[in-house]
Amino acid sequence: MKSVYDYVVGELSRGYLLERDEAMLSEKQRRVVTFMKTPRELEKLMLFGFLICLDAFLFILTFLPIRVLLSLSHSLYRFSRCRQRWIETCDLCDIFRVSILLLCIVCMGYVDTSAVYHIVRAQSVIKLYVIYNMLEIFDRLLASIGQDTLDSLFWSAVDVEGKEGGEGRKPRDYLGAAFYYIVATGYVLIHTVVLLFQTVTLNVAVNSHSKALLTIMVSNNFVELKGSVFKKFERSNLFQMSCSDIRERFHYVVLLGLVSVRNLAQFNWDPSYLHEVAPVLLLVLVSEVFVDWTKHAFITKFNDISPDVYQEYRSILAKDLASSQHQQAKSDHSDLVSRRMGFIPLPLICLVWRTLSQSFSFPGSREAALVATIYLCLTSVKVVVGILLLHGARSYCEDRKSSTGAASSNESSPCSHGSETNSGVAGDVIIVGGAEGGVRQRTSSAAARKTVKQRSLSEVERYTLVSNRIV
Repeated sequence: MKSVYDYVVGELSRGYLLERDEAMLSEKQRRVVTFMKTPRELEKLMLFGFLICLDAFLFILTFLPIRVLLSLSHSLYRFSRCRQRWIETCDLCDIFRVSILLLCIVCMGYVDTSAVYHIVRAQSVIKLYVIYNMLEIFDRLLASIGQDTLDSLFWSAVDVEGKEGGEGRKPRDYLGAAFYYIVATGYVLIHTVVLLFQTVTLNVAVNSHSKALLTIMVSNNFVELKGSVFKKFERSNLFQMSCSDIRERFHYVVLLGLVSVRNLAQFNWDPSYLHEVAPVLLLVLVSEVFVDWTKHAFITKFNDISPDVYQEYRSILAKDLASSQHQQAKSDHSDLVSRRMGFIPLPLICLVWRTLSQSFSFPGSREAALVATIYLCLTSVKVVVGILLLHGARSYCEDRKSSTGAASSNESSPCSHGSETNSGVAGDVIIVGGAEGGVRQRTSSAAARKTVKQRSLSEVERYTLVSNRIV
């Protein structure tokens, strides 16, 4: 047993050489660098994805109405010539999309926003907190099923000759198209109402004299960290979460913009009011950005994922844009964005139109000139954003191909054309779907994780993320 003197001397003279643990300390240093580098790479992906959502959003407002008018004129010409096929399937899909949008806008005109505002404002802080959480849940659930509903409608519009060997269109085909049309219209209307309640709740929080509700709503963003940071994530799961975060941020920006417009209209467009409301809106947006940074930084650190993976995610989105230019007869880029991110512009556009129609009045020629000016500005922005995105998409794909090399481009590069097989993992079950249908195979957890790793990220669709597993 050592004496007190020996113990003190040993403590004072003990030497510790860091070089002995070079591997461990280098690994820790690398993880710190990864943690600090993740927000920068994430924001590059977020910016590119945000512009993609903006491009799809503006496409519905600007080019889609013109495309529908051209399609109707061509269809009338073919019909006058007594042609058997007087309307194309892609034109019919555009007509479905625009008609659903117009129907929902008309239906939303019967919703009294002022009454909704006073109903929400009369609730207590705790009730509003619960309501806002429920609205977020419904928003995500509706987004997960929305594109499937619209795709089902568009598929019902496909000419029967292409599906049944030229037997001709049958009465049940019309009934099926009418059924999916009603379902899709109901979905867009319900999703628009959910977004309206979200906007009203944000408006109540901004205008409330007590900032308790706003504080609770801001702190609610940090609750998201608990459900994601301390779980196992693969690259595929992180990709889906990134797409979901891009959509969520775009929604936040649009909703906060609508709150600003609504409040400015109440104060007769007094710019001085922005000095009061801007810090509050900025606080909500900054908290969302900070939570995304923290969440992704810790996920990449705990799961040992390199921040360079966000470059791969960005190249996947770039491939969607580049490939959409060669598939215009099949689908447009807005559909590709919807499938990848779960972002559907129609409900958001209905809400924007409803808010702007209440904030502005358009009875005279001056207001009509203002609408025309706004349309031209939006069209110009759409053209500029679209050109920049296509240029960036091609450069991202080329950079990714040059960095991964020929071997990786054949196996897992997002810029290469993946196989037609879709697979997913649910616990210990791998679901493999091909042209002949789905086949279930039960494997061990290790084999399931290996399958997800070997799978091309470009084959991962949007909004199949449940907790931290692919289903």
